[in-house]
Amino acid sequence: MTQAHEQAFLAARTYARFQDRAVPEALLHQIYELTKWGPTSMNTQPARYVFVHSAKAKARLRLCMAPGNVDKVDSAPVTVIVALDSRFFDHLPTQFPHAPQAALGFANDPALAQSTALRNSSLQGAYLIMAARHLGLDCGPMSGFNNAALDQEFFPDGRYRSNFLINLGYGDRESLRPRGPRLPFESVATVL
Repeated sequence: MTQAHEQAFLAARTYARFQDRAVPEALLHQIYELTKWGPTSMNTQPARYVFVHSAKAKARLRLCMAPGNVDKVDSAPVTVIVALDSRFFDHLPTQFPHAPQAALGFANDPALAQSTALRNSSLQGAYLIMAARHLGLDCGPMSGFNNAALDQEFFPDGRYRSNFLINLGYGDRESLRPRGPRLPFESVATVL
């Protein structure tokens, strides 16, 4: 195993508490510059990111959180709202240029557009976690919030919808519980 494997997977943990150490905005840009290269179906790229950093924005986010997750958001220097753009297909003429009519299939099938946006924005959120870990940050992905309240607060026009959250920062190792076990290959995979 390489140092990269160790950093991104083996030693990496999900953090609920973070050190009181700022995450520079330039690092958020670097995270996105890596994240954007992760593959999505038809290069749809439906994820949209809100990097909640300021005290004012954190106060807005706090109102949408389940009680057990408020402290996690408060502890993190940055919380990323990973959202999906319900009109992601408007960008397909430039992002998938060899099939200029591809957007019509999504525009005419809202269920297909929704499932594609959810699936691929989830992938992109996972890429963001990997990019952040490779750049030396720790992450705490989570659900545990009121999607409708968050969407009303941050995306009132309805075009974007929240998928999940990722707390970013420098993790407080003292707060970690023992690592949970993982299922073995035989329990989760079949080779045909």
